[in-house]
Amino acid sequence: MKGSYSGPANGPGAAYAFDGKEVGTGTIRIVESSAPRKVTMQLDMQKPIEGHNTVEFTLTPRGDATEVTWAMRGSSPYIAKLMGVFVNMDRMIGQHFETGLADLKSLAERA
Repeated sequence: MKGSYSGPANGPGAAYAFDGKEVGTGTIRIVESSAPRKVTMQLDMQKPIEGHNTVEFTLTPRGDATEVTWAMRGSSPYIAKLMGVFVNMDRMIGQHFETGLADLKSLAERA
C-alpha cells in the first residue's frame, strides 16, 4: 500500500491519501475534532467503487475505561446496493471495524 499525508499534522484539514490492492484508492480527511470526545472525517473513495462517506469516532468515558464508537454513513451507489443483494456487507466490512477497534484498544493500553 502507498500512502501520503497532507495538510496540518493534526486536527481539521489533516489528510491521508492511500492506494493499494486490498484497501483501494482514496483519501480520508479530518473535518472536525472535539477533543477528547469526537473526531469526524470525510472518506472519499475512488476505487474499487466511488463513494463519499462521513466517519465518526465518538469516545465516552465509562468509569476507568473509555467506550469507542466507530460509525460510517453515506449514500450507497447502485453497484453497492446490487452487491448487497449477494454479499453480506455488514459481515464483510464489519470485520474491518472490529479489527481496527481491537488495534486501537491495544495501542491505547500500551500508552
